[in-house]
Amino acid sequence: AMDGAPPPASPTGLSAYVAVSQLLGLTLLATTGAWLGRYRGGVAWHTPLQFNAHPLCMVLGMVFLQGDALLVYRVFRHEAKRSTKALHALLHGLALVIALVGIIAVFDLHRTKGIPDMYSLHSWCGMAAFVLYLLQWLLGCGFFLFPGASFSLRGWYKPQHIFFGIALFILSITSCLLGITEMLLFKIR
Repeated sequence: AMDGAPPPASPTGLSAYVAVSQLLGLTLLATTGAWLGRYRGGVAWHTPLQFNAHPLCMVLGMVFLQGDALLVYRVFRHEAKRSTKALHALLHGLALVIALVGIIAVFDLHRTKGIPDMYSLHSWCGMAAFVLYLLQWLLGCGFFLFPGASFSLRGWYKPQHIFFGIALFILSITSCLLGITEMLLFKIR
């Protein structure tokens, strides 16, 4: 702060909440990996196991990394704003790339097996989440990371960016749950 006042303190218990969120996220990744490895045969490209890259990449990108990117501004609240912005954008960009690999895996497998694409609520919600997430990332970079947008325009867009960021995170989790439900319904005889 320029007036000599100390920076605002972190919310009470923030470290504990962040630690719990990281433990839950890593547990989610570990259980997804264990499930794919033990009960679904593992992950391999250009084989029937190629599909298994889809849930692993989507959970890693659209849930874990997206969640971490949302936490950046809370965890690093006393760091330089430019560094925090760059880390926020980098984590979101990495999440997009990993999610794209997951989408390519499932579309490629569907193409080779002759399975139609976009046939379920999961696929439509998932694709909407990915496309809107990409749009949100591009708009965020355009408004906040790269110079050019005026302060008044940034001020107007910031609440929308925050709202849609949280909404997209919820949509991503919903899409994952729909995918798990769909997979269970295919397996129930």
